[in-house]
Amino acid sequence: MPKLVVKNLRKLFGAFEAVKDVSFQVEEEETLCLLGPSGCGKTTTLRIIAGLEVPTSGEVFVDGKLVNDVPPQDRQIGLVFQDYAIFPHLSVFENIAFGLRVRKIPEAQMKTRVKDTASLIGVDGILDVLGKKLGLSDMQRVAIGRSIVLNPKLLLLDEPLSNIDAKAREMMRAELGKLQKEIGIATVYVTHDQLEAMTLADRIAVMRAGLIEQMGTTSEIYDRARTLFVAKFIGSPTMNLIDCELVYNGKRAILKSEDLALDVTEFAETIGGITKGKELLLGVRPEDVSIDVRKTDSSAIQAEVQLVEPIGAKSIYHLKMSRLAVLAKDHAMPDIDVGSKVWATFNKDKLHLFDKQTEEAIL
Repeated sequence: MPKLVVKNLRKLFGAFEAVKDVSFQVEEEETLCLLGPSGCGKTTTLRIIAGLEVPTSGEVFVDGKLVNDVPPQDRQIGLVFQDYAIFPHLSVFENIAFGLRVRKIPEAQMKTRVKDTASLIGVDGILDVLGKKLGLSDMQRVAIGRSIVLNPKLLLLDEPLSNIDAKAREMMRAELGKLQKEIGIATVYVTHDQLEAMTLADRIAVMRAGLIEQMGTTSEIYDRARTLFVAKFIGSPTMNLIDCELVYNGKRAILKSEDLALDVTEFAETIGGITKGKELLLGVRPEDVSIDVRKTDSSAIQAEVQLVEPIGAKSIYHLKMSRLAVLAKDHAMPDIDVGSKVWATFNKDKLHLFDKQTEEAIL
């Protein structure tokens, strides 16, 4: 049985429809990430699950039980906010024990549960340290510990890494990933950061304007984006998008733009239903564009390097193909610099094709 089932959730704030028709489920020990830009409805959805907002319509089931009319404190849900809300004047022990004391759990049982939880989350060596003396990583662990000590059926994380700098976020993302695996509790994680989602989630639900645009594993979302929005939102640098149309040269199928002609005959059966003259967008991720100083592939296109951005073992190459600007993410090559003439090859197995009008994926 899924730990969480959300059915046809809808939320109005006056005339504004923040959540339009959201349905999903989270299995035991699974982490589902609600990913999307600000205002897409992800946090409102989380707050409805937690009982902090009342849905206009729809249903929320936790561990098989309908909880629409159940108060937040009785839903058996743990919630961790952006700022962790650690009590600075209380010790780690008392921070974790706070919810148990509120519920008047017997002292001996409370101590056992706090110590077991502290051991699980790796803070058993600092139980006497005050909250105001904790580093960010320990604060994160204590906030989660305070939630899971209550034995929740479900853990909700509302952008827990959004208020810290990039270096600390990288470290804490890894810490949180390890902690999630150790805890093994069904989790809904809200973020606008695609890297967090792709690193931490078993499945991702990409939200846009109150709806789930696509839901799936990281590879499904990344490799088989169903819409133009998802394709553009996931991936860094963002996907190259080229205006084109499908034309036929005898039996050959060609995606043609003013500056590009790409033979896609091998995909003719998949894209064969496209109406002649339909406006299309060819999508290719920068890491699926390889470059070389020599023409090693018959489909390679000559380009000039406009800019090189070194990023360690790889570089991002800004290419100009006639009037077409394309990004390539390839191995760092010392002999290729600004002004170099190179040959760029698109990985045809990784091509994306979208209907420009509907923004739906064709390939």
